[in-house]
Amino acid sequence: MFTDLEGFTSLGERTEPEVFATVLNEYLEAVCGLFIEHGATIDKLIGDAVIGFFGAPGVQEDQAERALKLTLATVAMSRRFRTDLKSRGHDVGVTRIGVHRGPAVVGNFGGNRFFNYTAMGDTVNTAARLEGANKFLGTVNCISEEVANSSDDYLLRPSGVLCLKGKTEWISAFELLEDGRMNREMVEAYSQAYLLMSARDKTAASAFASLAIQYPNDGLVAYHLGRLKQGEAGDRIYLEGK
Repeated sequence: MFTDLEGFTSLGERTEPEVFATVLNEYLEAVCGLFIEHGATIDKLIGDAVIGFFGAPGVQEDQAERALKLTLATVAMSRRFRTDLKSRGHDVGVTRIGVHRGPAVVGNFGGNRFFNYTAMGDTVNTAARLEGANKFLGTVNCISEEVANSSDDYLLRPSGVLCLKGKTEWISAFELLEDGRMNREMVEAYSQAYLLMSARDKTAASAFASLAIQYPNDGLVAYHLGRLKQGEAGDRIYLEGK
């Protein structure tokens, strides 16, 4: 699982170092606390980015379930954090999240002077690319099919079939949403439009245009509508170089 806070670099450019350090520590304390609460192993911190994994050093049979719960908890925490920070005169964006599931090599890597307990491999790289894909899709989180298919208890909608930067295989990605009547209604309408798009139906553009009117702040709807208006078709999205 990879997380990254939108707009934090810009905040550092316009904020006194002491204030910036205080805000950063508050944010990291909140995110890291959620990782620990949900049983994740924190791999590393890179600026405001928190990276973690499940299944090591202890065996966890419910890794995907934990990751989905952690994703929702992080989204909710980030929303509260932005509201609190805005009341103090500072603005940041959303926390973007990427989650993938698969094999990885986990252990101590480094040398005689320094080593780090970390996870390495294609699974880790894919999770990182999924986090970065949010910026282009207009989503808050990007969950791989391998994680999304692990449970029927969560509200997810397909984001697209992605060819991620540096990858050759296509991966189906989903956005995880908080369950509730309004989101369920939106996902039902979105899914119908998405099916038209994936089938390359000519009415897909008008379906997404109607969704954009009904949900004007929906980043993923706006992204697909923009693609369709530019003449693209289908749900395969080539993100190489992005």
